[in-house]
Amino acid sequence: MRISELLAVGRLRLGLLTGDPDTEFRGVHITDLPDPGRYLSGGELVLTGLMWRHGPADSAPFVAALARAGVAALGAGLARLGHVPGDLVEACAQAGLPLLEVPTEVSFGALAELAAPGPAGEARDALGRHRRLVAAVAEGAGLTELFALTAAELGVTGAVVSACGQVVAGHADDPVGIARAYLTAPALPCRSGAHTLFAVGPGGTGHGRRAAGWVLACDGDLMDRTDLGHELAACVTLERNRMEEGRRVERRLAEQLVTAALTEPDPAVVAARLRTCGIGDGEPYAVVSATLPRRTPDGNAPERGPGPATLGGRALEELLGREVVAAVGAGPAPEATRPHRAAAMTGPEHAAGMTRPEHAAGVTRPERASGVAGPERASGVAGLDGAVAVVPLGGASAGELAERLRRGAEVLAALPDGRLRAGLSGELTGAAALQGGIEEAGHARRLAEARSGGVVTSDEIYTHALLLATVPGDVRRSFAARLLGPLVDYDRRHQSELVRTLATFLDCAGSWNACGERLHVHVNTVRYRIGRVEELTGRDLSSMADRVDLFLALRAG
Repeated sequence: MRISELLAVGRLRLGLLTGDPDTEFRGVHITDLPDPGRYLSGGELVLTGLMWRHGPADSAPFVAALARAGVAALGAGLARLGHVPGDLVEACAQAGLPLLEVPTEVSFGALAELAAPGPAGEARDALGRHRRLVAAVAEGAGLTELFALTAAELGVTGAVVSACGQVVAGHADDPVGIARAYLTAPALPCRSGAHTLFAVGPGGTGHGRRAAGWVLACDGDLMDRTDLGHELAACVTLERNRMEEGRRVERRLAEQLVTAALTEPDPAVVAARLRTCGIGDGEPYAVVSATLPRRTPDGNAPERGPGPATLGGRALEELLGREVVAAVGAGPAPEATRPHRAAAMTGPEHAAGMTRPEHAAGVTRPERASGVAGPERASGVAGLDGAVAVVPLGGASAGELAERLRRGAEVLAALPDGRLRAGLSGELTGAAALQGGIEEAGHARRLAEARSGGVVTSDEIYTHALLLATVPGDVRRSFAARLLGPLVDYDRRHQSELVRTLATFLDCAGSWNACGERLHVHVNTVRYRIGRVEELTGRDLSSMADRVDLFLALRAG
């Protein structure tokens, strides 16, 4: 069929904005995915409601994806914006892609029926169903309503689960198991137990990105009907994108708060920023700092994609209930802060006394919304090297927050290419404590990095471990090799246990008998081994200075 034949149907009132009216097309495809190329076979008339467009910069990539797929033409509906944006017209003109304007009152299903007559009832039904789902999202239906509509329209049930194992919408008996299957799946969609898993949004494009992603777990086996799962996942993605749109102001407030904490000499200014972000005077809070490295199969850091701070900020959002806004670092390391009052300490899995009042009232408050640290942001906060979250504690404690972080970090540990590193400050009060809290959380996070992952609290950093964590890794390794290298070589050649004996001896505060009992050897054996240690290292274990050197070497390696 030719475009000119559609234009000739007067009741449709279609308009050709650019392109050749004699262009032929075969079949119709409806989509609102930002990159639908993998679902196109070429030669189609693509119909879209423009739900994928959030700004002028989105049009060129969308049209480029259509051009690569070899589609014949594009039809843009007016229901969402009321007009076809000029940037879309320009992108189509540059790509040589005919662009049709489809009035609001013209059903995509009716248009598809005209364009593809014959035994296409099932395809028309699918188009109409997709239209109703997208319309529901456009009209403001939340994820709960979307799932109810999906069950009625598609006969598909399931849940949306975060990478940390929290149920976002729907129902799941084992959300942690679903999250782990999502994090470790070589490719999506895939089967996992009684579910078929589909990625929501860009989180499924790489293992590292999945740390802040959502997964759609559809009940049953949909591997032979993946179009249904992709259709629902696309609608969930649209809803998530819409949720993100409301967080730009929150991001700016977060940036201003962290910038003031690090640079403003007047505590009154910082206090005002805290109040603006929902933290009242005298209200206790804690600071969390996080990074998440992303590794290639050979163990090296990848050249492209979000950095450790960006990924850490996104993962931190999920760990704290998706109420973290981004205060992006002005340098290469974006930052995130969580200044919202409606705490990250919410959800049925948490202790009593940690309930969000607005949830109890069934009200969604826009000032509680959250955001995702995005690499596209050019502005930000200078001087930070990890994602930072400022968490009002309410009736909870810093210890409870630490446990929550550890539970989420244990789930994320399923990632094959990186472990979350998180540091937590102690309980803080007042604006004057914020800068110190950010620094304290950063020190704790760097200690977690030295340990290759996990959650470290402020109680753990005021030891020799903090000093070691501040020393570059190559210096630590060189120090350990210089002192312990002779012992390691001796153990390797003689299958002895000098290194283990030294570590046990120091842990026993130099007690021969206690060391022998712990190693289950005679005390004379301990004396002989320690003598060999002193000969090989040139150190005297009766000297406190030499004991300290060897103790640090054991922990620096």
